[in-house]
Amino acid sequence: PHNHKKKIAKFYYATPSVCKWSVLPGQTKGKAPTIHPLDESNHVWSPKKRRVVISRNLKFMKDYKLHEDNQPITHYEDDKDKVFLNFDNIVKAYALPPDELSQDGDISPFLDDTESDVDLHQKIDHTTWGRGRQSKEVVQRAIKTSVEAQKKWDSVPLNERIELWLKAADLMATKYRMQLNAATILGQAKTPVQAEIDASAELVDFFRFNAQAVKDLSKYQPISVNPEISLNSMRYRGLEGFVAAISPFNFTAIGGNLAYTPALMGNGVVWKPSDTALLSNYVIFKIMIEAGFPPDVVSFVPADGPTFGEAITTSPHLAGINFTGSVPTFNWLCTEVGKNVGQYLGYPRLIGECGGKNYHFVHPSADIISVVMATIRSAFEFCGQKCSACSRMYVPQSLWPQIKEGLLEIRNQLKVGDPTEFDSFMSAVIDDKAFQRIKNYIEHARKSSNTQILGGGEYDDSKGYFIDPTIVKTTNPLDPIMTEEIFGPVLAIYVYNDSDLNSTLKLVGESTPYALTGAVFSTDKDFLSHAYEQLKTTAGNFYINDKCTGSVVGQQPFGGGRKSGTNDKAGGLHYALRWASPQSIKETFIPIREWKYPSMEE
Repeated sequence: PHNHKKKIAKFYYATPSVCKWSVLPGQTKGKAPTIHPLDESNHVWSPKKRRVVISRNLKFMKDYKLHEDNQPITHYEDDKDKVFLNFDNIVKAYALPPDELSQDGDISPFLDDTESDVDLHQKIDHTTWGRGRQSKEVVQRAIKTSVEAQKKWDSVPLNERIELWLKAADLMATKYRMQLNAATILGQAKTPVQAEIDASAELVDFFRFNAQAVKDLSKYQPISVNPEISLNSMRYRGLEGFVAAISPFNFTAIGGNLAYTPALMGNGVVWKPSDTALLSNYVIFKIMIEAGFPPDVVSFVPADGPTFGEAITTSPHLAGINFTGSVPTFNWLCTEVGKNVGQYLGYPRLIGECGGKNYHFVHPSADIISVVMATIRSAFEFCGQKCSACSRMYVPQSLWPQIKEGLLEIRNQLKVGDPTEFDSFMSAVIDDKAFQRIKNYIEHARKSSNTQILGGGEYDDSKGYFIDPTIVKTTNPLDPIMTEEIFGPVLAIYVYNDSDLNSTLKLVGESTPYALTGAVFSTDKDFLSHAYEQLKTTAGNFYINDKCTGSVVGQQPFGGGRKSGTNDKAGGLHYALRWASPQSIKETFIPIREWKYPSMEE
């Protein structure tokens, strides 16, 4: 991994000494790892060669920098950081009593036992904290509240909204940092580091980056040839009606981004959080209220999916849907919007991010250790439940014995356990539905003549939804385990003959309907140039000699094409503008005295 602090001077990699096969020249087994520059002497692809591949796409780009650094990440290396992450009373602290609810219903209760049918519980032991889910009538009331609030909210000057966003980001980064982390760990079974990356760093980055991006982009004004005679200008308005934000369980930060970036642009929002991420998403909602955000602009409405979907798509005030989730759900939403398009005030904007079947493609020239380390992290962090997680891998026969040994050795060291224990690499999967889905793919791999489980394959839901990190080798590159999204800790590997390199490369794009993330590992600059073009449409986020997970706001704007989504690039410069309705204005300062054109004069 490269150093994101300040300027990047060199590229480095580190090899853990715990693996017998990973000892490099200059490193003694049992001692601290040696840091090696990526240069020719170590037979690793140099930065100079890397730049050959992509420089032609960058030479016309200007140096545009929104802010100095992304939010720093706490890695919990010191005991004081571990103590600071306090899980006590996190649930009680965010359970609103009924008398705190607004009369318009814009703050919806869920941590109580009344009028509810969904459990809020820990994924590791099935402990129930509370219940909550709202009816169609509550969703409709929330729509009415947000539509009415939008008109007033849109009149608030953009610079004032930006200041509010930055204030909220500061609260998230300081006062509520560890509470956001704790809510994510307890509610979504993320390990402390994974929660920190998500609920602290990425969430704060979204708020700061989008606020600064909107501020900078709004400075653009159209050309005025003679401003003394007429002046041209542009302003960004919110969309008439409301935006429905439907957020997933796997990233707390996505919930905050989907709901509040449209609000930043002057929109009213009805937010349906995932049933399995209610706690952390509710913490965000309360932080925004404390920062001074009007409570009626964004309505927090836990609801059954079909109930919520029917309510929003049949409302004439629907102005947009900001969605992250499954392909079938987004297909349904698009279909319903199409059916009802004639009844809307305008044409609703649809943004969707729908997951993928993300790949690591390994060339015979690849650095083996980099491949193994990157793949372990990408495939098994957060139980493979990241939209970008590596789910399929193509390995040349010439490197397979070493890569297999490395993957299995590290896999056997991964601790699957309680997410509050700092040495856990991964914990339970999100719920019983996910458990059953992943279990079915493992059983397919166990029974199929085309597949072999090399490591893992065990699972247990007696107390929590635990699945071992599983590595499967297949002889059929079109087997369902290589082509269908699993969204769990299952890595499928196809070993190809080195002579079949090009035909295997074609399979990457032809075997699945997705195009979210992908990575190529090679030190051969000619192959990299070829793969760079051959795989152009296979991934919205493409990585060279790095894992296919870990996009950073402002550094790698995120999104994919095909059935992975609309590729609107969250964390990019123009994402917020998708939620604005620009208005061009021409103001003339001299009286108009003529209706004839010069050609009409005799």
